[in-house]
Amino acid sequence: MAIHRVWRVGENVDTDALAPGAYMKLSIADMAQHCLEARYPGLAASLRPGDVIVAGPGFGIGSSREQAVGVLVQLGVKAVIAPSFSGLYFRNAFNLGLLAIVCPDAEKIPEDGFVEIDTERAVVRVYAAQADAPAHPMQELDCEKLPSFLVQMAAEGGLLAQLQRQYAAP
Repeated sequence: MAIHRVWRVGENVDTDALAPGAYMKLSIADMAQHCLEARYPGLAASLRPGDVIVAGPGFGIGSSREQAVGVLVQLGVKAVIAPSFSGLYFRNAFNLGLLAIVCPDAEKIPEDGFVEIDTERAVVRVYAAQADAPAHPMQELDCEKLPSFLVQMAAEGGLLAQLQRQYAAP
């Protein structure tokens, strides 16, 4: 399993903060550069493929805009770990290939930490440094078990990508 760098954000992160309305006419790649800029300036430029966002409760509240997920996928974010998500955001996440991990104790994950997501056992292992993994986790946090079809959907790039492969002409 892979080890991911953590970026902490607060609670009630809304879809307008993730995909600001002023940039909705831009491409998803251009819009992604403005993701969370009002609340966390410079975060979008700092994210690297495979990084994980750890949030407080209420992640993705607000509108149903898929771009709020699409910008994180564009930036290479592997997953968002939070105690709770907006229902629409949670579903959009899997549709677009982003893991949404419901973890009641997500706020125990430190800003400068690293995590390993074990969807099979429904746990997140927290490490102080990437070099500590897998031998020395600081803690192991229980998460809600995700159905295997959702985990597979995210791994395959989302629902549309899954359907395109399934129905592609031979």
